[in-house]
Amino acid sequence: MKTKESYFLSQPHQPFFLLGIVNAIIMMLLFALNYKGILPLKIDPLTLHSYSLIYLVFTNFFTGFLFTTFPRFNQTDTIDKGYYTKIFYANAVASLLFILGALFSNYLLTFAMLTAFISQFFIILKLTLIYKNANTPDKEDSFWILGANHIGLLTHLLFIISLFVPALLNAAINGAFYLYLIFLAFSVGQRMIPFFSHSFAQKGEHFVRNVFILFVLKSIFSISELKVLELFIDVTLALYLGREFYRWELHPFRSPAILWVLHLALLWLPLSFALSALSLTAELFLDTSFYFLNIHLLAIGFLTTVLIGFGTRVTLGHAGMPPHADKFVTAIFLFIQLVVVLRALFSINIAFGWGANFLFDISFTAWLLLFVLWGGRYGKILIFGKKI
Repeated sequence: MKTKESYFLSQPHQPFFLLGIVNAIIMMLLFALNYKGILPLKIDPLTLHSYSLIYLVFTNFFTGFLFTTFPRFNQTDTIDKGYYTKIFYANAVASLLFILGALFSNYLLTFAMLTAFISQFFIILKLTLIYKNANTPDKEDSFWILGANHIGLLTHLLFIISLFVPALLNAAINGAFYLYLIFLAFSVGQRMIPFFSHSFAQKGEHFVRNVFILFVLKSIFSISELKVLELFIDVTLALYLGREFYRWELHPFRSPAILWVLHLALLWLPLSFALSALSLTAELFLDTSFYFLNIHLLAIGFLTTVLIGFGTRVTLGHAGMPPHADKFVTAIFLFIQLVVVLRALFSINIAFGWGANFLFDISFTAWLLLFVLWGGRYGKILIFGKKI
C-alpha cells in the first residue's frame, strides 16, 4: 500500500499545485500587510508582488501542468519521479527563503531568487529534452510553449539583477508578464481549449506567431512608455484575438462548467486588451491613470481563470475522477470573476479619487478566499488521493 507521502509525490502536478496554492495565499498576505503599512519588509512592494506571483505562484502551477502534459504533447516517456521531486523541494526551499528574506534579510532574498532561478533552469532543461526527443511531427505548439519558458528564465535573471540595478525592474516585470506568463498560458490554451471543445475550425495561419509578435511589441512599448503605440497594439490584439476566438465556435452556453470556464478565460484576453486601450486613452487625453488595471484584468481574468480551470481538470482526471464541476466548484469559477471586478473597482477608485480604499482590503481578501476554497476542495485529492 502506498504511503500518504508517496501518493503526494506520485504525479508531478500534485506537489507543484499545492505549493502554488500555499504561495498564492502567503505571498498575497505579505504584500497586502506591507502595502497597508502593517508589516515592514526588506523588499519593495512592487518587486515583492510581481516576483512572488510570477515565479513562486504561477510558475509552480505551470510546472505541475507542463510536467504532466508536455510529455503527452510530444509523445515521450513521463518525467522521472526523482527529477521532479528534487525540483519541487528546491521550489519549496526557495519559497521559504523568500518569505524569510522578505521579513529579515536581503541576502536571504537574493539566495532565494537564485535558488528559484536554478530550479527553473532545470525545469526548462527537462522540457527542452522532451521537445528534442518528441515522437510527433507537429511540434509547433510545443515550440512556442518552450520558447515562453526560455523567456521566463531570461526575465527571471533580469529580476535578480534588478536587485542591484533597479532600472531593470520595469523591463523584468513587463517581459515576464506578457512574454512568459500570458503568452505561455495563451499557447497552452489555444491548443487545449479547442480540443476539449471539439472545435474543428481551422486556426488562422501563423496565429500563435502573430500573437507573439504583438506581445513583444506590447512589452517594448509598455517599457518605453510609448503609450500611443501601445494603444494601437492593444486595439489590434483585442480585434485579432476576438475575431479568431469567434471563429472557433466554442458554444460556452451549451457547455458544462468545467469547459465554459476555459471559454470564459479566453474571452478575458481580447476584453482585457480592449479595456487596456480604454485606460490608455484616458491616460493620454484625460491625464487619468487606472493603476495597473490592464495587468490585473489579464492576471486574474485570463490567467487565474485558465489556471484554475485547467488545474481542476488535471486534478480530477489524474485522480481517476470524471472532469466535472459541481455547484460548489462552479461557484468558485464564478467567484474568480468577482475577484476581477473587485480589483478593477479598486483601480477605478484610484483613477477617479473616490476614496474607497477599502476596496483594496475586499479585493485581496477575495483573492485569499478564492485559493482557500479551491485548495480546501482539492487539497485532499492532491495530497492523499481521496475522492470528493
